[in-house]
Amino acid sequence: MDRRVEQLDPPRPARSDVADWPLDGADGSLPPDRTQAILEAAKRIGSLLKAKDHPFALAGGVAAYAHGAAVRLQHDADFCIRREDADAVTHTLREAGLQVFLPPEDWLVKARCLGQDVDLILELAKRPVTSELLDRAEVLPVDSVHMPVLSATDLVSSLLAAFSEHHCDFGAVLSVVRPLREKVDWRRVRAERGGAPMPAAFLFLLERLQVIEPEEADR
Repeated sequence: MDRRVEQLDPPRPARSDVADWPLDGADGSLPPDRTQAILEAAKRIGSLLKAKDHPFALAGGVAAYAHGAAVRLQHDADFCIRREDADAVTHTLREAGLQVFLPPEDWLVKARCLGQDVDLILELAKRPVTSELLDRAEVLPVDSVHMPVLSATDLVSSLLAAFSEHHCDFGAVLSVVRPLREKVDWRRVRAERGGAPMPAAFLFLLERLQVIEPEEADR
């Protein structure tokens, strides 16, 4: 990958996937709602990648929005790309006049588009982005632009993978999972994430809230 680095504000802590909805303010308040601005940036990036036939899939909060979740976008737009495509994607974005940054974390590339941050994710939930992951993406409209979006199962699995002792906002992810629950392969989510304590606790919560069927009924 081209290692040219431009100056960038210090990046936020590394995440397995982007959560656009947590409480960020020192007093527990939400950051400003930048939903439409972030959607415009996502549409611009998606259009550029489509025009050059780069394999990709929309991820994070904007993917949840595309699937029908009522999210409040606050931070950035996220795209999954394969590591082997990073140089070509970077060239496409720079050719379009966008700023591209290589942060210290080696699992993503950052860009700026229409005044918004964009993360180009090379590893989702600590796993490399693969052709198989991108092939499972569903083409959905993001406002007026159709583009590949992570499947609901892959999106929810990645959100559960991001849970840890330091980041475990069940309420925020619950608001995403409810409207997507009929589109998710819960057997696969349980197989991939159910062995870890925090995802297992969240799956139990979904059962108690009757969002999903108990594991025994799912077999």
